[in-house]
Amino acid sequence: MGKYDRQPNRKISEIDEDKSMQADRSPPIKGRFYFIYDENLNLVLEDKTKRGLEVRERNNDDKYNVDADKGMIHDMDGIGHKVGIRWYFPKSKYQVEDVTKIAEEMDARYKAIQEMTCPDDDT
Repeated sequence: MGKYDRQPNRKISEIDEDKSMQADRSPPIKGRFYFIYDENLNLVLEDKTKRGLEVRERNNDDKYNVDADKGMIHDMDGIGHKVGIRWYFPKSKYQVEDVTKIAEEMDARYKAIQEMTCPDDDT
């Protein structure tokens, strides 16, 4: 039986592949709640709050009209909700500035939620 990390059924060799893929990327643009990676044909926006969430599917995201990795989170009632983990913006249609603007809007939403739920937290 192979070694596993905290994600169910994910072998260490798969983690090593993820790390090597990240090594191929240029240094990311970092925000408080996001990373933007420059890959071959795409600019990839990754939501830091969803890191480690299992990717269940990759399909078109209606909001941005780009391919997205999506996972599932469950609310307190046990109802599952599909959420975006990372979005793949084609370089042929998007510039770094466009993706950064979208990322900053996401960042602002998370900051507002953080202020409402943890007003004294200065992190």
